[in-house]
Amino acid sequence: MRNSFLSKILIAILLLSASSSLFAQKKWGGMTLYTVRNEMGKDAKATLKAVADLGYKYIEAVDYKDGKFYNMTPAEFKTYTKSLGLKPISIHMGAMTTSNADKLIDDVKAAGFKYFVAPVPPMGMFKFDPKTRSLSMTEDVERLTSVLDTISRKAHAAGLKFLYHNHAFEFEKNSKGIVPIDYMLEKLDPKYVNFQMDLYWVTKAGVDPVSYFQKYPGRFKIWHVKDMDDQGRFAPVGKGKIDFGRILKNAKLSGMKYYIVEQDQVFDGMDPMEAIRLSKEGLIKFGFN
Repeated sequence: MRNSFLSKILIAILLLSASSSLFAQKKWGGMTLYTVRNEMGKDAKATLKAVADLGYKYIEAVDYKDGKFYNMTPAEFKTYTKSLGLKPISIHMGAMTTSNADKLIDDVKAAGFKYFVAPVPPMGMFKFDPKTRSLSMTEDVERLTSVLDTISRKAHAAGLKFLYHNHAFEFEKNSKGIVPIDYMLEKLDPKYVNFQMDLYWVTKAGVDPVSYFQKYPGRFKIWHVKDMDDQGRFAPVGKGKIDFGRILKNAKLSGMKYYIVEQDQVFDGMDPMEAIRLSKEGLIKFGFN
C-alpha cells in the first residue's frame, strides 16, 4: 500500500515537472534585434539562441548587408531561426530605395519575413545629428509619400506587407502646416501601406496613441512596445510610466497583429539582454500574450 502511494506521488511530481517544463518552453511575444545589436554583431547565432531561451517567439531584424542577414544568407537565416523556434516577422530596411527595392524584397521574402518596414524616411529624407542626437525629416512629405507608395506596391506584388515606422517628428507640424503622419495616413492606400506604431515615440511627441487608433482604425499592424522612465529615457516594459494596459485594451481597434519589444538604449549599467528579460515580465504584467 505504502509503495503504491509513493508511486502515485512520484508520478504526480513527474507530471507536474513535465507540465512546468512545457510551459517554460512555450514561446510568445516579439522583440527587435536592434536592442541586442552589439551582441548580434559579436555572435549572432548565440544571441538568437539566448533570445529564444527567454521565450520570445517573433523577431524583428535590422541588419542586412551584401544580400545577408547578420552574415547569414536568407536561406541560412530562415533555417537557423526556425531551428530555435523563432519566427522572423518584420525587418527594418533603412537603405531601401525605389531602385534597390526589388532585390531587398526578394531577399526579405526568402528569409521568411512577413513585413517589410521603412524605419525612417528613406532616400536621404531623414537626418540624424550625432552631436545633438536630434532627428529630423524632409519637409517634402509629398515626395516621401510617393516613394513609400512606389516601394509598397513592389512589396505587395511579392506577397509582403509594407509598414512605416514612426518617431516623434512625424507628429510635429512642419513649416507648410502639414502633420506628416496624418498626411501619410490619409494619402497612402491601406491596401499597400500601413504602420508600425512606436508607442514610446508617440508618447514622446505628446500624443495619445489611442486617439490615432480612433481616428485611423485598423492602420497600426505592429506596435513597438518600450517604456519611458521619469527622465524621458527608454526603459523596459513595466519600468516606466506608459499605461500599456489602457493602450492594449484598444489593440483590436488599432489593427494590431504583432507587438515587438524594443529598447534603443540601456542606462545605469543595465545589460540589453536583461532589459528584454525585464520587458518580458512587463508584458505579462499588462496582459500581453
